Amino acid sequence: MPGFWQLYTPFQPRYNIHMVCIAAFIILILIGVVIAFLSIFNRNLGKKYLKVLKKSWHCFSRRITFRKCDTKFSDDVKNILLKKVVIKKPKLVKPISITIEIASIAIVVLTAWSLIEAVKAGLALWVFGTCNVSQPANCALGAESCAIDEADLNWFTEWGEIVKNIPDRLKTWKAEDYLVDDVKPLLEKSNKDAELALDIIDPGCSVCQRSYKNQIEDEKFLKNHAVSLMLYPIKLDDGSYKFKNSKTLTHYFYALNRMEDDQLGVSGLELKLIDRLFTEQDKNGINFQTVFNNDLEEKEAEKLIQDWLKEWGLDDKKVKKVQEKAHSKEIEELIEEIAKIVEEKVKPKGIPTMIYDGKKHLGLYKKK
Repeated sequence: MPGFWQLYTPFQPRYNIHMVCIAAFIILILIGVVIAFLSIFNRNLGKKYLKVLKKSWHCFSRRITFRKCDTKFSDDVKNILLKKVVIKKPKLVKPISITIEIASIAIVVLTAWSLIEAVKAGLALWVFGTCNVSQPANCALGAESCAIDEADLNWFTEWGEIVKNIPDRLKTWKAEDYLVDDVKPLLEKSNKDAELALDIIDPGCSVCQRSYKNQIEDEKFLKNHAVSLMLYPIKLDDGSYKFKNSKTLTHYFYALNRMEDDQLGVSGLELKLIDRLFTEQDKNGINFQTVFNNDLEEKEAEKLIQDWLKEWGLDDKKVKKVQEKAHSKEIEELIEEIAKIVEEKVKPKGIPTMIYDGKKHLGLYKKK
C-alpha cells in the first residue's frame, strides 16, 4: 500500500537525496535525552523510541556511506506529518511536502556546520588554549589567561592558523631555544639536574600575578627548575598597551637585568621589582599591580619604581644610571626582539605561557 506521500503529491524531486531520513535521525538524537529521562517512568515509551531510532539509524547509516536508502522510513515520516493535511486540505500537500524537504536540508546543513565549528573550536582549544582564535577572550572554555587578540582573521584564516600550529603542540619544547642572549635566569638552579623553565608574562596581567604566586609557592617546582621570566607587554592594534604602565615596568625590568652587579652593587633587583609588584600592597592595602594599572600615570609609575630602587640600596647616581638604561635604544631593541620571539616562535593566544618539561603550557600555573 503506497503511503500518503505517493498517493497525493505529484511532487517528486528529480534527484531524491532523502534528506528527510537524515534530518529525522538528527532530531531523534536531540530528543533522546528527554526520552531517556521519561523512560524512567514509562519503559514502553523508551522501547518505542528505540524501535524508531533503529529504523532511523539504518536509513541514516546508508545515506552517509553513499548507499541507496530504504525509502520506507523516509516515507513514514512524511506520512505522519501529512496524513491529516491529505484528508482535510489535499491542495496543501505539495507545498508542505516541499517545505519538509527544504527544512530537512536546512537541518542537515546546520548540523554539519555545527559539527565543523565544534571540531574547529576543539582543535583551537587544544592548540592555543582558546576556542576562538581571533578573539581569545570570548572563549569561556579556554585556559585562564590574559588574551592576545588578533583582528581581521576570517574563518578560513583561523583554520589555517590552527592547522599550521598543530606541529607546535606535538613537538618537544626547550626553554633554552627561546631565550635572548645575556638575559639572566632569575632563580639559580637548586641542583645540577634542574631544568630551565621560561615564563612569558605581562606585568599588568592579573592572571600572570596569580600564576607567579602559585609558582613561587610550589617548592617542588622551584627545586627542579631554574626560572627565567620573559616580560611581554601585550600591545593593542592602536599601538597602546593592554595594561597601563606595563611598558614602563618592562623597560626597568630589563635595564636591571642587563646591568652588571658591579654597576649597581646589588643583584636580583629585577626579581624584587616583579615580586613586589605581584605580592605586596601599598599603605592602603591595595596590591601594587592594581596601583600601576589603575592609579599611576607614566611619570608617577617611573617615580615609584625609582623610590623602590633607593629603598633597596641604590643611591641617586645609580638610580639615574638605571633610568638611562631603561630609556636606552639597547633596551628598546631588546624588547622588540623578545616580542618577535613571542609572536613568531612561541605564538601564544594568551599569557602567561610557560615552557618546561618539554611542553608549552598555556594559561594559569596551578600548584601540583
